[in-house]
Amino acid sequence: MSRSITALAGAVSVSLVLSTMPVRVQAAGVPAEAVAQAEGLLPAAGTARQQLASALARDDVAAALRAQGVDPAAVQARVDSLTDAEAQALAARLADAPAGGSDVLGTIVFLFVLLLITDILGFTKVFPFTRSIR
Repeated sequence: MSRSITALAGAVSVSLVLSTMPVRVQAAGVPAEAVAQAEGLLPAAGTARQQLASALARDDVAAALRAQGVDPAAVQARVDSLTDAEAQALAARLADAPAGGSDVLGTIVFLFVLLLITDILGFTKVFPFTRSIR
């Protein structure tokens, strides 16, 4: 038993001594674009061009472009002439754009519920069908 305790104490001592020795580490700067691509926040250049091409290939987008007097082929030519950074930025903005525009219906429902609650609590009297709890 004494021999195993001595071996354990020696192993702990060696590991403590080795853990306090300095270790050389070299750090290098990483571009923000590389980190964003690695995290999936910024699409790769090929992926960005594919996303833009698929968005332009949709019928509703082509119809909206024609309604504005823009030729979809001219838009595709301009997208093809973008640099990789510009294509990535445009694809990121396209991904962040709201799909349905502004949420007017949600705002109206929120205001209705807010006024309904304030009517019930007795702070306002907007709706005739509510009774105040006061």
